[in-house]
Amino acid sequence: MCGIFGYLSALPRPRKEIEHFLKVGSSLQRHRGPDGEGKWVNPDNTLGFAHVRLSIIDLETGAQPMLLEDAGLTITYNGEIYNYIELREELGADRFRTTSDTEVILRAYEQWGIDCVKRLRGMFAFAIHDARSNLVFCARDRFGIKPFYYGQSGDDIFFASEAKALLPFMGEIETDLNGLKDYLAFQFTLGEKTLFKGIRQLLPAHTLVIKNGSLTIQRYWEVQYELDWDHTKRYFIDKVRSDLEESVAIHLRSDVPVGAYLSGGLDSSIVAAMACRERAKVGFKSFHGKFSGGEYDESRYARTLCDKYSMTLFDQEFNSQDFIDYIQKVIYHLDYPVAGPGSFPQYMTSRMAAQELKVVLGGQGGDEIFGGYARYLISYFEQCIKGAIEGTMHSGNYVVTYESIIPNLATLRKYKPLLKEFWKDGLFDERDMRYFKLINRASGLSEVINWELLEPYSAFQTFQGIFWGDNVQKESYFDSMTHFDFKTLLPALLQVEDRMSMAHGLESRVPLLDHPLVELAATIPSNIKFENGELKHLMKLAFSDILPEEINRRKDKMGFPVPLNKWLKGELKPFISDIFMSQQARTREYLNPDFDITQLIADEGKFTRKIWGLLSLELWQQAFHDKSALYKGMLKS
Repeated sequence: MCGIFGYLSALPRPRKEIEHFLKVGSSLQRHRGPDGEGKWVNPDNTLGFAHVRLSIIDLETGAQPMLLEDAGLTITYNGEIYNYIELREELGADRFRTTSDTEVILRAYEQWGIDCVKRLRGMFAFAIHDARSNLVFCARDRFGIKPFYYGQSGDDIFFASEAKALLPFMGEIETDLNGLKDYLAFQFTLGEKTLFKGIRQLLPAHTLVIKNGSLTIQRYWEVQYELDWDHTKRYFIDKVRSDLEESVAIHLRSDVPVGAYLSGGLDSSIVAAMACRERAKVGFKSFHGKFSGGEYDESRYARTLCDKYSMTLFDQEFNSQDFIDYIQKVIYHLDYPVAGPGSFPQYMTSRMAAQELKVVLGGQGGDEIFGGYARYLISYFEQCIKGAIEGTMHSGNYVVTYESIIPNLATLRKYKPLLKEFWKDGLFDERDMRYFKLINRASGLSEVINWELLEPYSAFQTFQGIFWGDNVQKESYFDSMTHFDFKTLLPALLQVEDRMSMAHGLESRVPLLDHPLVELAATIPSNIKFENGELKHLMKLAFSDILPEEINRRKDKMGFPVPLNKWLKGELKPFISDIFMSQQARTREYLNPDFDITQLIADEGKFTRKIWGLLSLELWQQAFHDKSALYKGMLKS
């Protein structure tokens, strides 16, 4: 796990500053690689790669950038290729001079060219210079677990693991207004956009070829929702179980100890339990962050699992003062605001874990793949009522009936305020409109945001293009919802996963995002995955024997709950008010300068994130926009 940086002149002209470019780009990502650094510049001084290293596999000979001089190849790479042992054997073990997965990527490219990415099983972002073909080949893993940002300034092209590393080279630091409109709607951007104007992200499952100054981007993988009606429910239960067992086993490959995040929910508990069973003889460490008070303290579930498997549990309680002390660092390390306030406890828990080891496993991905969000049940509840009224219950659009869904509606007990808001208008509208309303975070900001600045871009139209993707069968509402989240929310959560762990030099691995398992899940009919409206129904059946019953049958899990809205009414109120009453905040172009922060705090509901979204934007402005001169000055020093 590492940080990568690269510079390429689009014109064949040398740059004497190239060594300094690499030094600056690496310095802004040093936290990603505390164990070493390296750089490489081609003989013409038109291209350079840099690398900061967190040593996980092949601690002695795996340094980067790595060269294969006999093939004219050089790589800078961030990630882990979990099937590197099998690929090494396939490619001929006697050809290798190291035991690293980095050399495996180079030999795979030498053997299969750009199609090598289809052979890789893992998380990765890399750039390979191919001297013989005079090109740079870049790729990002199928799910976007590892980041890859790029930008162009005049004839210069730059790429990096973190967007902040590109800021010194981009001229003025400006906000991408289309990205901002996405963010206000979803609290993440869609497509290649970031919140920085001029900085793009290479999308998951895409490659980028740079040759003769031109950039060519292609998709190399897509999840296909081609439903398998030939197999039984029992088959899918057994297949999911065996596929995840294999995934966890290869995700444990490491030359350093591996532990796990443990939230107390289904996904992290399954991953931790399987990993502990796999490594029972060497012991296992797990890490849990908690908040005091009722629904915000889930530590008893984490302890229950640890007691069952004799794991060592490290847990730490976080409070509102921790939030005040660390939130600016959280936003800085995120690069730009994304997703909800879970990034704060993720940062704190990673900080704790990094004091014990270098690698942790997490449960990210289960909600998007197997249907774990309460909003799926809310949407289906409405569609079941609509289908019952219109007599279309069995038309193929509904995977459950309103009668069968009733026993699982207890899951929505804590979501009654959200249901009230959702159903107050637009009831029974088209499915895309209803799901957009359910996830749209911009409602309630009409008096706060200067919307005229953000016209004419439509976040809803972009949403529709993803929701109705060609790879999803139109009659499956469940697949359309999970597909949108898989394509958009999941990469946002993975951005949090990567940045919050790498801020402390910690590698986070996500076994549920193994592409054979994801491909399998996409073929499972919704009436099996979502039977009777039970969230993650199939996962609960497949792993019931390894989990304590109180975890497997939980109906009250709410992600990584943060008592932010509770704090807003009390100890955080002065902190938030001071930030938004400042002269800096009142001059932001996207804000109406006379909005009432006190009233906004008073109106904040339990399931709304308006304050979080606005606070993240303001702290981001302070960390980067207000320090634009500092970043530009880095090239002069």
